[in-house]
Amino acid sequence: MNSDKINGVMDKVVGKAQEVAGDVTGDERLQAEGSTRYVAGALQEKYGDAVSCVSDLVKKKPLTTVAIFAGVSLLAGLLLRRR
Repeated sequence: MNSDKINGVMDKVVGKAQEVAGDVTGDERLQAEGSTRYVAGALQEKYGDAVSCVSDLVKKKPLTTVAIFAGVSLLAGLLLRRR
């Protein structure tokens, strides 16, 4: 588990707690901050998952990774050259 995923999970927990506290106290601003923090935490957690998947792919299939990177770079070069 990487730090992005851990931080994302922590932000989700804190955001949910803020959201509940806002509901209980009737503080709409606290509730909105909690909802925002929860969504940001979920996005960071998914980013951590993606980084972990890419890292695993690079470790398991380095030649495939190089081929994909070369193809994407070639495509980007062709697209940028046409401008």
